[in-house]
Amino acid sequence: MKALQLTERFGLDRFFLGERTLVNKPFTLNQRRIFILPTQRGLGFGVLILLLALIAFVYNNNLAYMLAFLLGSIFFITILHTYKALAGLIIQEGQATAVFAGEAAGFSVHITNPDAVERQHVQLKLKIAEHFNLKPNSKTHFILYDLTEKRGWHPAGTLTISSTYPLGLFRAWSPIRSNAKTLVYPKPASQQIPFPETGTTQNPKGQFKKGGDEFYGLQSYQAGDSIRHLDWKAYAKGLGLYSKQYGGESSAEIWLDYGHAPGQSLEERLSYLCRWVVDAEQSGLSYGFVLPGLRLEPAHGSAHFQKCLEALALFNL
Repeated sequence: MKALQLTERFGLDRFFLGERTLVNKPFTLNQRRIFILPTQRGLGFGVLILLLALIAFVYNNNLAYMLAFLLGSIFFITILHTYKALAGLIIQEGQATAVFAGEAAGFSVHITNPDAVERQHVQLKLKIAEHFNLKPNSKTHFILYDLTEKRGWHPAGTLTISSTYPLGLFRAWSPIRSNAKTLVYPKPASQQIPFPETGTTQNPKGQFKKGGDEFYGLQSYQAGDSIRHLDWKAYAKGLGLYSKQYGGESSAEIWLDYGHAPGQSLEERLSYLCRWVVDAEQSGLSYGFVLPGLRLEPAHGSAHFQKCLEALALFNL
């Protein structure tokens, strides 16, 4: 492990954010990574020891001296036990799953106790703290969640593992500057809108076969459409009158083009385009995907679905 320079060793961000080197492989907590300070209870305990020592000095009372020295020895021995509550633990990051904006991203963390001593009252925190005990020669796994707000890469940030074992007089902690990150897709528009009408690929006879059982999207109401297929929920919300379209051709293809997506801003258009992608995948359609500078041929399935969502998450004009 590379030695720290003096300015790095005493930098305040090291005590709260962790070392500047990002963690991307298993590592062991040692004296370089673990910090200890008295808790509020510990400070009160220290003041009590000083008062007892002062009383013993003023009144020359041997019993008061003995009590002050006894409590002082407990105070200092606790430092060692608090440090050992974390020392030697092995931390390893796991994988994170992509989510849509507004959902909670989960970051996986594995903690191993390689020693024959149980680790008690340990806390692992990202945004919300997880409390646990770790038995000798055992391993545990946690998924820590952080709420996402916008699309793109979302880093985990700093994880903190800490303990106040055994008496709560000291807190030992180790901030871990995580290298984990997850991809955040745009949030699909809440309003379901019809697929772009110019995007439907016709069959060899020049017309998509309607009347089947497979739902493939919404379309603006046209005279002659069956009243049973009207989307009354959208109409009740004041979104207009649409009819549900069903097709009997499993090979139907549509094109989802950024240029056809409604919205006033980039994020709104990406949100509607994301809505189309989700609906097309759920409907079992074969769909092509078009962004400025990117064109994906019509396909269907998880691999194609993921490619489209990744392109939306990382797209910039």
